[in-house]
Amino acid sequence: MAREFIMIECTEAKAEGKPVSRYISTRNKKSPNTPNRLEKVKYNPHLKRRTLHREIK
Repeated sequence: MAREFIMIECTEAKAEGKPVSRYISTRNKKSPNTPNRLEKVKYNPHLKRRTLHREIK
């Protein structure tokens, strides 16, 4: 399978010391378009707004 499961975590809440929100997503391992860590804008219920979420190990 060329797709892998990844976990993305809120970067803004982590910097503020508040509870982070995490999502599970998938990405294509072999795609040249995503060589680095994936970043998506998702909703954080603790901050009550959309924030940048970055892939974690």
